[in-house]
Amino acid sequence: MSDAQSAINLASIYAARARLQGQVARTPLVRSQALSRRFEADIFLKLETSQPTGAFKLRGATNMIAALIERDGRDALARGVTTASTGNHGRAVAHAAYQLGIPAVICLSRLVPENKAAAIEALGAEVRRVGESQDDSFDEVERLLASGMTAIPPFDDPLIVSGQGTIGLELMEDQPTLDRVIVGLSGGGLLGGIGAAVKAIRPATRVTGVSLSQGAAMWESLQVGHPVNVAEVESLGDSLGGGIGLDNRCTFALVREVMDDHYQVSESAIARAMVDLLDAEKMLVEGAAAVGLAALDEHGLDIRGQRVALIVSGNGVALETFDRARALAGA
Repeated sequence: MSDAQSAINLASIYAARARLQGQVARTPLVRSQALSRRFEADIFLKLETSQPTGAFKLRGATNMIAALIERDGRDALARGVTTASTGNHGRAVAHAAYQLGIPAVICLSRLVPENKAAAIEALGAEVRRVGESQDDSFDEVERLLASGMTAIPPFDDPLIVSGQGTIGLELMEDQPTLDRVIVGLSGGGLLGGIGAAVKAIRPATRVTGVSLSQGAAMWESLQVGHPVNVAEVESLGDSLGGGIGLDNRCTFALVREVMDDHYQVSESAIARAMVDLLDAEKMLVEGAAAVGLAALDEHGLDIRGQRVALIVSGNGVALETFDRARALAGA
C-alpha cells in the first residue's frame, strides 16, 4: 500500500467533514417510490445535485484547499490554484477559490461542454481550453505550476478522495444497513472515497462501480492490472471521461481494494436512465449521474429485497444534451 493510499481512511474522512462544515451541503438521501417498485427493492437516491455547484466535486476541492490553508497559510496560495477538469471539478475549484478570495485557472479540453465552461467563468475563474483530452489539459496545468500556482487535482490525491468520502459517512448514518452502493467510476476519487468510508463502517455493503462503455480509462486499466491511457470519446456521460494518469498514486489501487463489482453502460442505457429520472423523479441530471440506474436497467442486477443507494452525482447538463438523450432513448 502506498503512502498516498494509506492516507485515505476513516480518520482522514472525518477530518474532511470537519473542514467542510458550513462550506458544503449535507445532501439528502431520498427513497424513490417509483424505482423501488420497479426493481422490487428499496432504492435510495443520494442527491449531490443539491450542492451549491450542483455536483459532488465540491467536497474534495473544498477539503483540499482548506487543508492547504490550514497547513501552509493563505499566503501560500496567493498566486492562485489551478486544475484540469471534465467540468464539475473545475466548477468546484472555482467556487471554493471564489469563497476564499483566491485566483483560479481551470484547464479544460475542447470536449467539455460549453455550459460547464460558462458555469466556471461565472464564478470568476479563468478558463483555458487546451487540446482534445484531459491529458492535454494536465500539460497546461504543469506549465501554470511553474509560474507558482498550486494544483488541486481532480481525483488522485488523498485530500480529494477523503473529501468525496464524506458522502459515504452520510450514507451509512442515514441508512446503516445498506446492501449496495452504486457509484459512477472514472478517475476513482468518488468511488474510492465512498468505498473507503462504507467498507470501514460496514464491510458487508457491496460497492459497485459503473463506467462508460467507451473511453473508460479505469475499466481498461483494471483489466490489464496497471494504469493505461485510452482515447477519449464524446459521451452523454462526459463527466466520466478522462484518464487516470500513468503515474496514478492512490485511486487505482484504492478502487481495486474497495470495489466489489464493475459494469460498463452503453450510451442508450445512459439516455434511458436520464429520461427515466426526469419522468419518475422530476430530476434533470447529467449522464454521469444516471449511470447507476443505467446499470440496473442494462445488466439486470438482481437486487430484489435489497437496500440500494444510487449516487446522483451532478446536474450539469445542457438542455440540448438532454434533448439528444431523449432522442436516443426514443422517448
